[in-house]
Amino acid sequence: MHLSPDSIVLMRIPLGIVDLPISLTLAMTWCVMAFLTVGAYAITRGLSVRSAGHGVPTRGQMALTVIVELLEDQIGEISRRKPGPFLPFIGTLFLFIAVSNLLLVVPGFVPPTASLSTTAALAIVVLLAVPVFAIGERGLRAYLAGYLQPSPIMLPFNLIGEATRTLALAIRLYGNVMSGTVIAAILIGLTPLFLPVVMDVLGLITGMIQAYIFAVLAMVYIAAAVGPEAAHATGPTTEDTSP
Repeated sequence: MHLSPDSIVLMRIPLGIVDLPISLTLAMTWCVMAFLTVGAYAITRGLSVRSAGHGVPTRGQMALTVIVELLEDQIGEISRRKPGPFLPFIGTLFLFIAVSNLLLVVPGFVPPTASLSTTAALAIVVLLAVPVFAIGERGLRAYLAGYLQPSPIMLPFNLIGEATRTLALAIRLYGNVMSGTVIAAILIGLTPLFLPVVMDVLGLITGMIQAYIFAVLAMVYIAAAVGPEAAHATGPTTEDTSP
């Protein structure tokens, strides 16, 4: 039994001096990316025409609308800002993790989120996104000054906090997905009929929860670095309270 799809090498591409190994993790990641790309094209094809009132939205478009609205609501509640700038990044994270875990029901599919390298890469992306959003909103000087709060002596501790929360993101997602995959494989060997079905259902539920938690935590980290929007921070204006 392989604890991680990283250890399974499907092929090697010769690149002169060295060979580029194509692991099962990389192949499954490409499958998820292709699924998301084709699915997004199929669902959103003709979306502008239907939104103008010239047709009835398909079920896929209605489902996608619900997902986008839920993400916008969550981003707005966490960041106290308009969700527009954050939606593409947070939405992509959520959909990639959710689809990776949902495709677990496909025979032979191994979720790339069961690999520590994938979850670490996602966590590093979040780590890099935090200063990008913060610097874009507050400026480089104000962002760097945040590491000296509430006192300059806190600088090493704030830096350690950045590293540890990134590690926690990676380990949490990897541990939950990998453990579910291993338990399901063990139960298939012991009782190949009923229990694996139950574990698959539980795995799907857990996978969606993990995708939600990862996206929420990523938004929490970004919101903490960016800070609340001025309109929210100063309270409602006259226009906001007028009927």
